[in-house]
Amino acid sequence: MSVESTPRHHARWALPFFTIWTGQAFSLIGSRVVQFALVWWLTELTGSATVLATATLVALIPEILLSPIAGAYVDRWNRRQVMIVADGLIALASLWLAYMFWIGAMQIWHIYVIMLVRALGGCFHWPAMQASTSLMVPKEHLSRVAGLNQMLNGILNIVGPPLGALLLEVLPPAGVMLVDVITAMLAIGSLLLVNIPQPARAADNPSQKTSIWADIRAGLRYIWGWPGLVVLIGAAMIFKIAMTPAFSLLPLLVSKHFGGGAAHLSLLQSVSGMGIIAGGLVLSVWGGFRRRIYTSLMGMIVLSGGMVMLGLIPGHAFWLALVCIFVVGLMIPLIDGPLMAIFQATVAPEIQGRVFTLIGSLLWITSPFSLSVAGPVSDWLGLQVWYVAAGVLCGLTGLMGFFVPAILHIEQNHQAHAEGQGSEAS
Repeated sequence: MSVESTPRHHARWALPFFTIWTGQAFSLIGSRVVQFALVWWLTELTGSATVLATATLVALIPEILLSPIAGAYVDRWNRRQVMIVADGLIALASLWLAYMFWIGAMQIWHIYVIMLVRALGGCFHWPAMQASTSLMVPKEHLSRVAGLNQMLNGILNIVGPPLGALLLEVLPPAGVMLVDVITAMLAIGSLLLVNIPQPARAADNPSQKTSIWADIRAGLRYIWGWPGLVVLIGAAMIFKIAMTPAFSLLPLLVSKHFGGGAAHLSLLQSVSGMGIIAGGLVLSVWGGFRRRIYTSLMGMIVLSGGMVMLGLIPGHAFWLALVCIFVVGLMIPLIDGPLMAIFQATVAPEIQGRVFTLIGSLLWITSPFSLSVAGPVSDWLGLQVWYVAAGVLCGLTGLMGFFVPAILHIEQNHQAHAEGQGSEAS
């Protein structure tokens, strides 16, 4: 499978890639600020958990249902243009919301609309950016770039909420919305400065054109035909089922078990963000083990220890909870980063959009299920039981990976799979 251009072998790959990366970082900062502002506006206006849950659900549904379709289109379209349009759509939505705030016509349903638009834009933007990364960055540096991305997420977790609160103090809500517009324009500007290589696509040949649904089915066959990937997705789904409620239940753990308030919760979340930054920095400098899957499996095992300890420490030892949550945050980049690097390095560039979004949808499906189970279980057996159980489950999953050849040799067994599936999936 040919590629129109392969700058990952070019010595000067860093300048064009980090030009785009920097623009996207500014855009993410604007998005976090707006997200905080909108949630706080809904909280002050309604004080309703149902309203906040509905806003979250509106943003989640496109990720689960539409991502595979978006990924198939990303594989067909020019990826730079996809990101420009997605950023532009989000900027226009924020501009419209700024106008509604300015004229005093804001309604709750307007927030639902903006959440939906932002989620739709993300459905196209995320796979386009990830698929472009694999074409711009040399394979040996993909883990380091993934570490930088994880570090950026940690920084955003720490900086986003207080920056949003500060801007709400000095700017009217309409002004905060304009911050998102400005940062989106910066992201678009960086994309206009750099050429992103595009993979050769069968859709460019009229004799080989297929329907979108055929493309999605080809992506599913690609995933199903790669034994290591199927087993790894199963392990990741178990990990998500354990971890998603653990983070969602932190406010209750702080208030009920540790007897803390908002300041304690804020401190716990900040320490978690610091751990993510540290983990991303470690991965970006170190790069992980040569066999990337070792890094992820070891990360899961160490993370499990932090989770078990978080569930066992007594209520008067809040400082130990800070240590545990730092360890958990530290391991997250070491788990997620290498896995993304594996996918970017091995999945054929021309099908990365649909494969990445299908994997993401499968993982997102676990969230409603895990949250619906965690609530009753925690009410019945106690909050700490969930953290101990989640830690044990994560640890066993990571340990199991060292004894499952399909996982342990996922990068190697991909080669045989690619030879049989490449022409069919493209």
